Amino acid sequence: RPRSSRRTPSVSSGEMTTDTVTTIGRTRVQHGKVSDRVYVMHLAPADLPGILDGLDALAEAEGYSKIFAKVPASALSLFLARGYAVEARVPGFFRGREDGCFVAKFLDPERRRERGDPDAVLATTRNTGRRPPSALQPGWTCTLAAEDDADDLAALYGGVFATYPFPIDDPGYLRETMAGDYRYFVVRTDDGTIAAASSAEVYPEDGNVEMTDFAVHPDFRGRNLSLLLLARMEEEMRAAGLKTAFTIARALSYPINATFARAGYAWAGTLVNNTNICGGFESMNVWYHSLGR
Repeated sequence: RPRSSRRTPSVSSGEMTTDTVTTIGRTRVQHGKVSDRVYVMHLAPADLPGILDGLDALAEAEGYSKIFAKVPASALSLFLARGYAVEARVPGFFRGREDGCFVAKFLDPERRRERGDPDAVLATTRNTGRRPPSALQPGWTCTLAAEDDADDLAALYGGVFATYPFPIDDPGYLRETMAGDYRYFVVRTDDGTIAAASSAEVYPEDGNVEMTDFAVHPDFRGRNLSLLLLARMEEEMRAAGLKTAFTIARALSYPINATFARAGYAWAGTLVNNTNICGGFESMNVWYHSLGR
């Protein structure tokens, strides 16, 4: 998301609220009351070990209940010594050479308590066979989005998500991220309506990409459009030289987990009560796939 510090203020019901993206040293973090956490989006190894004190201080000052970080395996011992636990692990996450660990420190015991039954969804979706995406209907398109699409994209996201960690219902935010390391993709019907959308958040310094922001308009669900979008994004990201694709998907959502299982992704772990999305806190599954094959 945006590389500079940014906060979108709380707004009235029916519109999203979001957290802040900023930096501590050279480390990029997101934090705020919406997801009640500190999230280390990109760790600058040069900031270790001092960054650990900075994360603790920020969480304590704001009263957050979780710190969540993506860290290279070579730095894992420093985090474990400070009370973190591994929630997911992705082989070759960093530049295709070093494993990535998704680690968490819970600062409130209640935050550890699982809600719902993500294991049941996972047990069903992990057994889903690989499936190629369906062909588009005549006259439909699946393309890279442009700035002119921002208003329509924002309307789709605002209609699908009651809450979201980032202000994707804001056309200005979408245009800003398009100018950075984000690539949005859209499926349009023959009359130009956006039926579905997704995005690829590229981490060029890490050689990986997060496949995220999937949304399908209620009128067009059941057509496997997310699977088609994912295949298209993989083509683009592979051509761009990225090594590993991953996602952080809602653990209680059968459709999105099935999409990644059908695309050949492997499950890496579950992030407990990690994200405020669709109106409440939810655990998230990490799925990954090597783009080298």
